Amino acid sequence: MSKEFKLPELGENIESADVISVLVKAGDKIEKEQGVIEIETDKATVEVPSSVEGTIKEVLVKEGDKVKVGQVLIKVDENGKEEEVKEEEKTEEKKKGTAKDGEAEKKEEEKIRHRRTEEKPKPNGEKNIVEMKLPELGENIESADVIGVLVKEGDQIEKDQGVIEIETDKATVEVPSNVSGKVLEVLVKEGTKAKVGDILIKVETSEETGEVPEIKQEEPAKKEVSDEKKKEEEKRVSKEEIETIQPFEKDEQPPITKGAAPAAPSVRRLARELGVNINDIPGTGPAGRISLDDVKAFVKKLNESAGGLIGKGIKKEELPDFSKFGKIERRQMTSIRQKTAQHLSYAWMTIPHVTQFDKADITELEKVRKEMNQKAKDDKDKLTMTAFLAKVSASALKVFPQFNSSVDMERNEIIYKKYFHIGIAVDTEHGLIVPVIRNADLKNMTELARDINNLAEKARSRKTSLDDLQGACFTITNLGGIGGTAFSPIVNSPEVAILGVSRGSYEPVYNGEEFEPRLMLPLSLSYDHRVIDGADAARFLRWVCKAIENPMKLLVEG
Repeated sequence: MSKEFKLPELGENIESADVISVLVKAGDKIEKEQGVIEIETDKATVEVPSSVEGTIKEVLVKEGDKVKVGQVLIKVDENGKEEEVKEEEKTEEKKKGTAKDGEAEKKEEEKIRHRRTEEKPKPNGEKNIVEMKLPELGENIESADVIGVLVKEGDQIEKDQGVIEIETDKATVEVPSNVSGKVLEVLVKEGTKAKVGDILIKVETSEETGEVPEIKQEEPAKKEVSDEKKKEEEKRVSKEEIETIQPFEKDEQPPITKGAAPAAPSVRRLARELGVNINDIPGTGPAGRISLDDVKAFVKKLNESAGGLIGKGIKKEELPDFSKFGKIERRQMTSIRQKTAQHLSYAWMTIPHVTQFDKADITELEKVRKEMNQKAKDDKDKLTMTAFLAKVSASALKVFPQFNSSVDMERNEIIYKKYFHIGIAVDTEHGLIVPVIRNADLKNMTELARDINNLAEKARSRKTSLDDLQGACFTITNLGGIGGTAFSPIVNSPEVAILGVSRGSYEPVYNGEEFEPRLMLPLSLSYDHRVIDGADAARFLRWVCKAIENPMKLLVEG
């Protein structure tokens, strides 16, 4: 007896799960409670145990699939004899076959041979005229709307070339030709409805023809694009374009109606993944047809304009003519300012920011710092608060490794770094520059102070190299020399956190017996909430404060 084992209920409001591994295969004998597949929901990873036992006839899911509650996972033969019984029944049926059945089979074979003979090239060199019909579209789908005719009479077409584009109640697809040849007649028009089996075009060909290829339905707004297909499409877009267009929010495909933008499903899908409306893209092909290159050119143009990073539902607003209100002056952005604007816009739109605030008591640290600076032989060796924070931050990254990471959303991975490079934001007259102190964890305070001073000087004199600006794990931006009580810095992507420092001030702090003046340093930690939870951020910043207040913490824990 054969039984189907289905995905059982997974919990309240959980309707589906991702298959992360399949633990059995066809032919295996399984017991009750034996694991069949391992699945992952948004709440947990669990193994699904079998409720039946026997020999597995068929496994109907594979790794990477998304399965729904109630979906059949495997088919099991409980007594192991069903296949033998079926084979015996088939043998008996064949033996008892009537002469009438045999004649019917012969007639059917003759029909097939006759059809194949008609499709072959004539002996005298004449070509076939093939009628290409609308093939089966899927279960319970009998017709479709023609939203685009991609060929015309006289065109030379290749096998698998799109002939028409149709829309069903489930998807929009292209119907490919099953032969190469010359289009003699087009029998459908845009805006009409075609039924399964209707003749679409007549083609003059010298090829042998097979069956019209089955049209596989694609549901752009629901089905996931395979990794291989996605990689092929991304190859068509330059790395710089992909990095820039990631901030766009992905939108669902708008309904395709008569008069909609003419584009192939692959082109529509690329536009949708890049967050642009296919109907807004001007096409350069025949009759305004939109190509992959048209999509890329449109996105590139958006990126070069001020509206390039405007998200879903936000309409770009044109600037008014300010000269109507008074005298103005226009100045071109420096290249540094342009890059800063683009990078920070990207970071702001792709990273869900949260900022945690705290204060560190630096009363004792300031006394020690000033005493040591009096003995410094060179101004570049004088200890600064930024140097202390760089050392503390490098140690904190070891204690809290999730802060020393980056997010790869394409692969759904977190990249943990085993090195500790600290970026230091430097204010220059040319714009914000973030040179990087490499291996900050291996340097003493004097070395860190000297490196920070040297890099800041290079930044202000515009002598920083590309290597000086790359590889940071964590950034510190110190505005204490200017003023302010607190601020929310923007995370320097692809990092996941940044430490903001404001000006220290004396505050009354209760010591258990009385209030006494203490020098308190305001700190602001902005972080990427995709990787870092609020509790972890609070612990990280508290650890930094404690390490500043008690440097022995660095020796013991850092």
